[in-house]
Amino acid sequence: MSTHNTQEDSLHLKQGAAIVEKSLWVALGNISGIGSQTFCLLLKTFSGPDQIYSASLRQLKEVVSDSIAKAITQGPEQALTETFQQWLTQPDNHLVTLADSEYPKSLLEIADPPPFLYAKGNLRLLNQPSIAIVGSRNASVQGERNAEFFAHDLCQYGLCIVSGLALGIDGAAHRGALSAKGATIAVVGTGLDIVYPAKHRDLAHQIAEHGLIISEFSLGTPSKPQNFPKRNRIISGLSLGCLVVEANLQSGSQITARLAAEQGREIFAIPGSIHSPMSKGCHQLIKQGAKLVDCTQDIVEELKIEAVLDSTSLTSDAKTKTSNHSDDRPGSKLLDAMGFEAMSLEHLVSISGLTVSEVSSMLMILELEGKVASLIGGQYQKIV
Repeated sequence: MSTHNTQEDSLHLKQGAAIVEKSLWVALGNISGIGSQTFCLLLKTFSGPDQIYSASLRQLKEVVSDSIAKAITQGPEQALTETFQQWLTQPDNHLVTLADSEYPKSLLEIADPPPFLYAKGNLRLLNQPSIAIVGSRNASVQGERNAEFFAHDLCQYGLCIVSGLALGIDGAAHRGALSAKGATIAVVGTGLDIVYPAKHRDLAHQIAEHGLIISEFSLGTPSKPQNFPKRNRIISGLSLGCLVVEANLQSGSQITARLAAEQGREIFAIPGSIHSPMSKGCHQLIKQGAKLVDCTQDIVEELKIEAVLDSTSLTSDAKTKTSNHSDDRPGSKLLDAMGFEAMSLEHLVSISGLTVSEVSSMLMILELEGKVASLIGGQYQKIV
């Protein structure tokens, strides 16, 4: 037998042993009653999953409840481990455990780090400086545009954008990072073999190809309301700070911001209209001490991030501000008169001094230019 074949056989054996070892982590984490804190307690007592499964019932009962101890002594669930092992052999699929060097160091700082993470994509992003961008699922057009702008610009400073793949602000943040060819991590509340929401299937595939998707939940875990607040601690835990773009008072983003504060992360919030329910959550955060931001510079200065931009490049913030300057083109007068709140045609006629025909014509031009959005109920909103 050649030396080459011997080396290949040795490599395959090591890979096989690693997969078996990883499956023990998964099997242990799937036992009812074993959460992250109980798992970590077992690790502290017995060193690793193989030692945990080798422990006697008496030894286990000294650490966990009788029911958990009995479940452990029954051994790993075969169907579960086989499904996992098959998944792990697929390209770019990983399981990152507390014993691995790739495990994110930032998560080791939080109170209840997940014992392991299912991951698909680029593992190097787990230890890249990151910022969370979160907000409402029912975001306004301007809110989504803000999320995209901030995500795009923050990538220029070498920051990875972390969010939750949800509709609204989350999706916009991921898209902004991808448009900048930057780094983004999606932390999901389902198993990695399920895409939720289904509308983000294409987006999820783009993130897996160019960024990273992670979850602490077992393969096959469907969307459950109780899982999303739990995953939020990972979104905030991975990040240096948390930017809330739009949120109502009962938003899940409020939970993420609270967790971020408890973890010692910086909190940022974008203000909005006092009349918009989607701004009330941000305003409350600002009252509680979150930093009010209206450009990416506010964030990078607070986080003391040095720019990696070319000095001649123009950020999206600058482009946005430049585009707001008045000019002599058709519609500029109407655009200058509009705020960022939704307005009816009649209100626009009133504040601009233009006729209904002139306003209607200008709105059509501004919509085509991507400067105004038509909303439900005959309302219009400035978006640049």
